[in-house]
Amino acid sequence: MQISVFSEVSRLEHVLIHRPGAELEQLTPSRLEHMLFDDIPFVTGAQKEHDAFAQALKKEGVTVHYLVDLITETLSQDEKIKIDFIEDFISLSGQSAIYHSKEIRTLLLNFENTRDMVIKTMTGINLDKLKSDTPHQLAKLVRQESPFVTLPMPNLYFTRDPMASIGHGASLSSMYAPTRKRESLYSKYILKYHSGFSSPVPLYYDLTLPYPIEGGDILCVGNELLLVGISQRTSPEAIELLAKNLFNDPDCHFMRILALDIPKIRAFMHLDTVMTQVDIDCFTIHPAILHNLKIYSIAPKAGGDIAITVESGELQTVLTKYMHKDKIKLIPCGGSDIIAAQREQWNDASNTLCISPGTVIVYDRNAVTNAMIQDEGINIIEIPGSELGRGRGGPRCMTMPLVRALG
Repeated sequence: MQISVFSEVSRLEHVLIHRPGAELEQLTPSRLEHMLFDDIPFVTGAQKEHDAFAQALKKEGVTVHYLVDLITETLSQDEKIKIDFIEDFISLSGQSAIYHSKEIRTLLLNFENTRDMVIKTMTGINLDKLKSDTPHQLAKLVRQESPFVTLPMPNLYFTRDPMASIGHGASLSSMYAPTRKRESLYSKYILKYHSGFSSPVPLYYDLTLPYPIEGGDILCVGNELLLVGISQRTSPEAIELLAKNLFNDPDCHFMRILALDIPKIRAFMHLDTVMTQVDIDCFTIHPAILHNLKIYSIAPKAGGDIAITVESGELQTVLTKYMHKDKIKLIPCGGSDIIAAQREQWNDASNTLCISPGTVIVYDRNAVTNAMIQDEGINIIEIPGSELGRGRGGPRCMTMPLVRALG
């Protein structure tokens, strides 16, 4: 399989998802903010909702790939690949993991089943599960109230963020929050070593770079145009590096980036929490971002450099110009009702997943916005999301497209 994503709306053929698992069961009230959650999901309920989501994708002819399956297949190919993965996992897990690296290495390599080992890296490793020759270490005594030497990864079901498929390549995210730093590691090993992917996959950004960028801020809207959010979790420095790498690849075919500077608050954490494309000329949008929105146009310049200009027009006008359309339609989340707009944006009404032109998957709870999308002649497929949405993410957040149809 060759990664191929040049559009947000062309027919979705292959997608990467992650079914929520035991990592969600490690959440506690005291750790919610650190783990980027506002509430504790009911795991069984979240799994049922996610299964319904996967079934909806399959019913539409999408081939669904599960993260656990792909990384297990990858690491099972060669013992050296598995060992290298474990070393990278430890180094990205923080000082406690590095201090206990010997014990963690022994624990993970002793799993007879690679799948079980993978799930353990996702679920988190407790200090009391490690066998140590020196049981009275100061670090162990001081950190008794914090049971984890490697933290769980409850955000993994949002597969959009750790990487972004761009053209025939990918951006491996340098994640903003320390608790999510390791998530991109799975994508790195899959793209580099999995036998089912054409190699080498061009990488336009790397998780080791110091400037944060996340896949939820990257929209491939077509006509050689990317939208990238300057957000709480994606920095302008990262966008500059991404732009240079993209434009210097003759096979990339993206020739302009519009960087949208959105408010740096949790409710608007990524561009796709306030804006997603639902058809070739239509977007859902949270109206609160339109006031004082700054738009920067980035294009290639001779010598491998980039040219940056400030766009003076409103978003609708700028999109119409660079997408080469007669008109771009913006569907306001919640309509003209200010209360509905805030409530439904918080519940991911703006975070839709387009699976073919004019057909989108949405959460069923956002009745006002869903009705407005339908009024534009767009087909909606509603899925439950009461538990999944507790992590602040919708259908687009939960998917990483690997292949979309060309044209």
